[in-house]
Amino acid sequence: MIQKIKKQWFLLSLISIFVVVILDASNSLAKIGIVLKDNHGPGILIFLIFIISGLLIESDQIGAGIKDVKSTLLALTVIVLFSPIAAGLLCLLPLETGVVIGLFIVAVMPTTLSSGIVMTGIAGGNMAHALFVTILSNFVSIFSIPVILSILLSFQNMEKELVIDQGAITTKLFLLVLFPLLIGIWAKAKIFKENYLEKFKLQVINQWMIIGIVFISLSGAKQTLLGEGAAFFYIVLLVSAFHLMLLGVSFLLVKFFDIKKGCRESIIFMGSQKTLALAVVIQVSYFGEFGIALLVCVIHHIVHLMMDGYLSVKMNQ
Repeated sequence: MIQKIKKQWFLLSLISIFVVVILDASNSLAKIGIVLKDNHGPGILIFLIFIISGLLIESDQIGAGIKDVKSTLLALTVIVLFSPIAAGLLCLLPLETGVVIGLFIVAVMPTTLSSGIVMTGIAGGNMAHALFVTILSNFVSIFSIPVILSILLSFQNMEKELVIDQGAITTKLFLLVLFPLLIGIWAKAKIFKENYLEKFKLQVINQWMIIGIVFISLSGAKQTLLGEGAAFFYIVLLVSAFHLMLLGVSFLLVKFFDIKKGCRESIIFMGSQKTLALAVVIQVSYFGEFGIALLVCVIHHIVHLMMDGYLSVKMNQ
């Protein structure tokens, strides 16, 4: 029993954070999370995550990741093509407009900046390839989001002209992803002796920082989550079904194209995970009248972290 708890500590910690923050009647924990959010807590954690990710990446992984064209194309196929299709199919159900818009926003998002790369590493995959997919998908999203989201909205007889701030996305990718990652890679090559870092359990530190990001996200969204009442439960089911569809497609593609262990993990996690930050920007900027759409974005983010946290550990085993 104790061994099982040790193996699943990451998932259990995610669930515990969710339960404790939501059930905290005093809101003390949520207030701490909001203070951290207002003082660049998530950005600092993401920055540190990518420094550590750079320390974890082996030099041979970088070349192999960039050269793995097949895996890159499969991951982008899930992100850009199958994700909107899955959302479109689910929205054939009788859902209210705000929920549909929220799911559409999630569907057109690029892959998340931090957790997907960490979970790829936990599962035994190539973190350098996961990083490459992150950068490429976020760049592609600058052009794909306005087009695909407009197409999806047209099926709901809602069309909006979307203008994505390309400079802001590029700057964020450089400052929060590339720059700290390069620091980590440089430090590993120039400062630390070979095998010296293994004793520090850097992967575990990254997992704790992912838990920290979930805590901050939950704290900021607590009132929204509680305010919707019954809607919360069916949104959880909806986004869980959506994420399972993406995972299912990813596993099928990996099987069909015979992608081996070490390469397939980044397809599975980077293809199915979605960034929350850009989703919030899109919702606030263009769909502010549909508050429940923000709830869909937040709940999906929390749900996919919990599901993939469990999956990454199982795949490693």
